[in-house]
Amino acid sequence: MSANSQDTVIKLTAIGKISTNADALSECVASSRLNSDESLIEVRPELEEALTNIQLATHLIVLYWFEQADRTALMRTVRPGESLRRGVFASRSPNRPNPVALSIVRLLERDGNRLRVSGLDCLDGTLLLDLKPYVPSDDRIDDARIGWEGGCVSTCLCNEEVEQ
Repeated sequence: MSANSQDTVIKLTAIGKISTNADALSECVASSRLNSDESLIEVRPELEEALTNIQLATHLIVLYWFEQADRTALMRTVRPGESLRRGVFASRSPNRPNPVALSIVRLLERDGNRLRVSGLDCLDGTLLLDLKPYVPSDDRIDDARIGWEGGCVSTCLCNEEVEQ
């Protein structure tokens, strides 16, 4: 049976929680790549077996829930020095209809159901949705580009007209 995307509800169950040094949004870094602070990911004890051999990966893809995000936002706030407006689906903004966040983190240590990592940009107590190993041969795309990096919109690789 095909579902109508406008009325489909998806139920997710958190697999754990994340402990960080950020207690308020103002304490979060703008990008996980800019954060070298260590965080602790605690997977629910009954799911510990799912972490078997995760330490074979140096980096993990972490999916989590931005609880305090503005879920009505459709446009990203233009930052100082930027001129290009972008919709939230053309950005990494936490404010979006479904505030699922993604960070690639360095795995520093595993101790049972606890993972010590660096490179997260979330609040203390954030709900963990999923973990996956970062696999360079599958996840890296060498020729990937984004038209607004470096301030040069004219190199946009899409065929659409760029809206200012």
